[in-house]
Amino acid sequence: MASSILNRLQEIRDDYARRRTLWRELSAYQTTDALNDLEAAITRSETEGEPETQEMRRILAAQRIAVLQRG
Repeated sequence: MASSILNRLQEIRDDYARRRTLWRELSAYQTTDALNDLEAAITRSETEGEPETQEMRRILAAQRIAVLQRG
């Protein structure tokens, strides 16, 4: 029981680290044109339904809002 809890906690930590790294890498795209280019590349890829791709789209949507607010 204890080892399964520890394994689950490690999975959660690893997932958090992965998401934080992805957010940091995608933060380099800070213009509308750069975001459009990246989203077009994602659309052309064959990974559209994968959870990682959906997560990338959520991050990029948040960045697009930030770009629009900066004006």
